[in-house]
Amino acid sequence: MLLVACGVFALALQSERDTTAEAKRRSVATAETFAHAPGVVAALRTPDPSKILQPATEAARKAAGVDFIVVMNTKGIRYTHPIPGLIGKRFVGTIGPSLAGKVYTESVHGPLGHEVQATVPIKNTADKVVGLVSAGLKVKNVTSEVNRQLPIILGAGAGALVVSTGVTSLVVRRLRRQTHSLAPDEMTRMYDHHDTVLHSVREGVLIVAGDGRLLLANDEARRLLELPPDAEGRLVSQLSNLEPEMVELLVSGREATDEVHFAGERLLAVNQRPTGRDGGVEGTVVTLRDSTELQAVTGRAEVARERLKLLYDAGLGVGTTLDVRCTADELARVAVPRFADFVTVDLADAVLHGEEPAPTATDLRRIAVCGLRNDHPLYERGRLIDFVPSTPQARGYGSGRSELVTDLSTATGWHAQDPERTKEIIDYGIHSLIAAPIQAGGVVLGVANFWRAKQHEPFDEEELSLAEELVARAAVSIDNARRYTREHALAVTLQRSLLPRALPEQSALDVGYRYLPAQSGVSGDWFDVIPLPGSRVALAVGDVVGHGLHAAATMGRLRTAVHNFSTLDLPPDELLSHLDDLVGRIDQDERDTDAAAGVVGATCLYAIYDPVTRCCVMARAGHLAPALVHPDGTVTFVDVPTGPPLGLGGLPFQTAELDIEEGAQLVLYTDGLIEDRRRDLDVGMELLREALAGHPDRSPEESCQAVLDELLPGRPKDDVALLIARTQGLPPDRIADWDVPLDPAAVAGMRETVSQKLDEWGLSELGFSMELILSELITNAIRYGSEPIHVRLIYDRTLICEVADSSSTSPHLRYAATMDEGGRGLFLVSQMAERWGTRYTPQGKVIWAEQALPRTTGQPGPGRLSGAP
Repeated sequence: MLLVACGVFALALQSERDTTAEAKRRSVATAETFAHAPGVVAALRTPDPSKILQPATEAARKAAGVDFIVVMNTKGIRYTHPIPGLIGKRFVGTIGPSLAGKVYTESVHGPLGHEVQATVPIKNTADKVVGLVSAGLKVKNVTSEVNRQLPIILGAGAGALVVSTGVTSLVVRRLRRQTHSLAPDEMTRMYDHHDTVLHSVREGVLIVAGDGRLLLANDEARRLLELPPDAEGRLVSQLSNLEPEMVELLVSGREATDEVHFAGERLLAVNQRPTGRDGGVEGTVVTLRDSTELQAVTGRAEVARERLKLLYDAGLGVGTTLDVRCTADELARVAVPRFADFVTVDLADAVLHGEEPAPTATDLRRIAVCGLRNDHPLYERGRLIDFVPSTPQARGYGSGRSELVTDLSTATGWHAQDPERTKEIIDYGIHSLIAAPIQAGGVVLGVANFWRAKQHEPFDEEELSLAEELVARAAVSIDNARRYTREHALAVTLQRSLLPRALPEQSALDVGYRYLPAQSGVSGDWFDVIPLPGSRVALAVGDVVGHGLHAAATMGRLRTAVHNFSTLDLPPDELLSHLDDLVGRIDQDERDTDAAAGVVGATCLYAIYDPVTRCCVMARAGHLAPALVHPDGTVTFVDVPTGPPLGLGGLPFQTAELDIEEGAQLVLYTDGLIEDRRRDLDVGMELLREALAGHPDRSPEESCQAVLDELLPGRPKDDVALLIARTQGLPPDRIADWDVPLDPAAVAGMRETVSQKLDEWGLSELGFSMELILSELITNAIRYGSEPIHVRLIYDRTLICEVADSSSTSPHLRYAATMDEGGRGLFLVSQMAERWGTRYTPQGKVIWAEQALPRTTGQPGPGRLSGAP
């Protein structure tokens, strides 16, 4: 089809080319004939050449079969034209070559359309060009000639295509019968496969005819059976290299499946199947496989697979926890009994505490022992071992290279460690040892010992590499556990140092507390109990977002800040505002230092309880509301206005005041107590309510334990801080207060009245100092303050004197010069009192001073402290 199409195309092109050439030839011949015709030159000389030449050119045009004959002068002005209206106008075409005496053909767009024209010169007897003649055809007339020839060309092509298709079909049918309908590419692929199978496959192939003649043997069959070069074409029985059993099988023609036959020193698996089932040539096809090599390869592959499986299981089963002892025990268990009969792991004693190990194996502690039996004579778990330098363990620990001992009975250096123990080990049947150092990051942490007993072969060099790989995988986990132990110990130590080790003595509250660190380490939960002037006590509970050293350090800074702010005796809302500013500055500092550092984020609840008025004032910054256990056993959650978490800045905090009955319990906690992924926050708070309710007589210590048992049966995933405080009130007979008029004369009367009250309380020893302190404070209030002036004495763990007035001006301690008349009063107060200070109230201020009680005086109603870190 392609050849016929190309032929048709070539014929069409040839026809078009011949027709175009014929048109040019005819135009040239017509123009030249007319240019040399008699009378043309004479006609050009007449006054009106068109009158003579126009009829002559039309007659010649029709006779020659051209479309136009134009006669023009040397300037290109027409004398003749098939369209008379164009006579006298300029000729369309190129006349330069013809004026030079040449014949010129061209294709132009003239008055008749697209034309092919030839222009020739008209010369006189002097061979001078006196005019020009142009004759030509329209292109469409030339094309029509070609189009008339196309049917003939296409018809011839179609006939040729039919003939060629018929011949091709006959040839293809014959080829398909001869090749069983296989296409050429399929035949090529079949023969390629045939050669590949015969000469490349790792199985021997034989084809044996029905008369026992060997028709074909591939290269592998020749190698396995050691056949001679001329074996093909010979009878199988004539091949002397074959074993009799093999000859009998090949000649018999029976079916055989994986029959094992000898061929020299080889053991062959033979398969034989008959041919000719579909009417083909009778015979058999035989395949041979060298099972000797296959069995060896299978054995090695199985060993390699078992070792890879062991390493894979070690990767999954070793290092599941960040615990050094557990990781070492996992290493020992994964290797028994698949690699060794007994495994012991000895680590430097410092590693167990997270420290860097010593350079010598003098303080290795056995932390893992695993074996097929428990009655082995190896060193027991927990023993501190000092390996002598000649032992494989000491050599491996010192050099960082594994030691292989194939026969322990002849290893004299190993015997030097403990002659009696080594004899027991050999008598027990343990005969081989691999001591592989456990090292990570270039530091040797210990030694893993693999022991084999008499039921197994000794270790070899390949197994030494396996032991090194196994230990190397475990070493990374052990080193990670060591580092975690160190970091965890540092963090826990830091946090323990930042949390209160013991709560201060005070009489207002009976306190119990618990702090539980999370599984993942330390966090930022904290609590505190801070005594305040006037027998008041501040309770604080907070939580810093995050875990680790950063959270613990931030927690310490916040707790210190709360202590510092509490010394100013600030209300809870003002204290939280100052704390909020501090957290904002901490966050800004961290952002300036580390652009990737996130917001610190912290919550806090701060409460102040006054045992005199039994009033509690509290505020919270993003923290959970405290619970209140009433004396009747009912539990409510205090409605404290919710403030934003610390660090946001710009938002105020609000306080809540509530009167608490004596004997009620105030419960402060962090979110780790009630929050859990498996339950909502409301569910956790309801569980807390149920754990607290119904036990009004239970002590705070017992309540703490009951709450943890109910809400946290296991180790918490987050830190938990729990603080339970039972309120206590001061007896009314321990409190005395008076109103003082704004008159300096009233000072003397107050001294006498206070002296009498001290005598009633049995505190006469403090009379002089208290009178002096009271005189100075009342005098300052009368002189610099404003009414009303109120005096209160509180007999608690100390004797407290408070003088209140409505002025907000705070006195300042200063040193008076020799000639100063004033400025010595507060100095005397500071010298006579244990502590003194000023706190502001909504009504004004209170100046207070404390004096220690005499040693012989009993302490009234001390509060009890209990707790567990």
